[in-house]
Parts: sequence; C-alpha cells; structure tokens
Amino acid sequence: MEPTSADDDRPYLRPEPSSYPWVLAALAIALIAGIGYYYYYVQPARDPQPAPAAKTAPAPPAEAQPAIRNPLPAPEAKSLPTLENSDSMMRESLAELLGRKAFDDFVFPRELIRRIVATVDNLPQRTVPRRLMPLNSVPGAFVIAGAGDARTLAAANSTRYAPYVRVMEAVPARALVSGYVQAYPLFQRAYEELGYPGKYFNDRLLEAIDDLLAAPETAAPVKLMQPKVLYEFADPDLETRSAGQKIVIRMGAENALKVKARLREIRQELAAASARKP
Repeated sequence: MEPTSADDDRPYLRPEPSSYPWVLAALAIALIAGIGYYYYYVQPARDPQPAPAAKTAPAPPAEAQPAIRNPLPAPEAKSLPTLENSDSMMRESLAELLGRKAFDDFVFPRELIRRIVATVDNLPQRTVPRRLMPLNSVPGAFVIAGAGDARTLAAANSTRYAPYVRVMEAVPARALVSGYVQAYPLFQRAYEELGYPGKYFNDRLLEAIDDLLAAPETAAPVKLMQPKVLYEFADPDLETRSAGQKIVIRMGAENALKVKARLREIRQELAAASARKP
C-alpha cells in the first residue's frame, strides 16, 4: 500500500487529480459484498462452563453488554471462510456482481471486508482515512468554477460520481440485503477487531445510512475557499458536517437524490430483516 501523509485523512476537497472522494461507494459495497456467497459461516460451539464449586458465594453479575438495536437473523448453518481467507471469495463475488472491468476500476482487492467495515465506521465521523478505503483513486480532476471569493464546486464534478451511482442503483435492494445478512458474521468479526467488542456492526451501518440521509440538499452552487492547499466549504455548517455528508454534498444534487433514494430502500430492507424472527 502506498505511504500516506496526515493530510490524506482529511475530509476536504483536493485540487489535484488524485482526489479521493469515494467513501460513499463503500457503503454500497458493504452490502453488495454479501451477494454471490454460496457458503455461510458456522458459529463455533461454546465451551461448556464448569459447574460452580459447592458452598461458595455467588459470583457477581456479569457486566451488561450494550443492547443490539437492530439484530439480524442468524445465517444458515453453512460454512464461510475465515476473515483472513475471505479475499478470494470477496473478489469472485464482487467481480461477478459488478463486472470484471468495474471491479478492477473501482475496488482495491485486498483486505476487503476489513476496509469496508472501517470505512463504514468512519463515515459518520469527521475523517475517513484514505489508507483504509476499499476503493481505488478516482480518475479525473477536481473542477472548480469561478475565482477568488466566488469559487464554487463545479457542476462537472458530478459526472465523476456517475459510474458509482449507477453501480449502486443496479443491484436490487432486497437481494443486496439478503446477501449481506448471510455474510454478516464476517463483517461482525472485522468490526470487533476494530476495538468494538460487544457492539454490533449492523447498528453502526444503520447509523452511517441515517447520517448520509441527513446530508443537507444544496441546490445553489456550493461556495469554496482555499485557506491552504486543500479546498474547504466556505459555509461553516457544511464544513463541520461528517465525512459521509460532505461526500453526498460533493457529488451534486442529482446524484445525491439518487443515492438517498437507494439508501432509503436499503434501510427499509435492513429494518425488515431485523424484524424477521430467526
């Protein structure tokens, strides 16, 4: 992986062609990734607990675990690969679903599940580290309109997002979520590895979706400023938004409406999956 600098983690707009604004597509990939799996993970049996010794004081109650707000039904008892060995299946599944060219153009092919989970976890935060993203750099140059204090985000930038939006729109939400549910144990394991024992990745995924849906609609040209090397939103309210919401704003109004519509469909299917009994 290429070395990165501290600036790589900033959620701002880059004036150079190597800009990396495609974090949002990771959310779609996080769900798409499950489709094409033909083997499901087998939960290992729990070790039997030893019987308590006779005539001893009762043990203090275990500390309560955080409640799971959006539980998913347990997948069928078939075998998934281990998280460490999941890349081959992920590559095959995504290449079959997206098409080989789209996969090669868009997806970074190593440690896919870990990258997807880390990116989704960071979407509602201020930054999404570039080194963790599951996607290749975006072709094309970042374009601004105007000069000086009149600089705005050029409408032409929206065309750079169009291929990713088309991929997101192409997969039926129900099939997308069904595959995600069946592959879920791999995503959960990767989430726990990030330092969230006892927490539930699906809850975080829904938080990320809700945060993206809360991105403001910006019909007028979005004003920019360039205090140093990187462009920032001139409106302080926009500049203090989460990394995910900034991506929605940068992709342009038309693309944002399409993405939000698909995210609402995905959210509805996730809610329906959570409501199903195991």
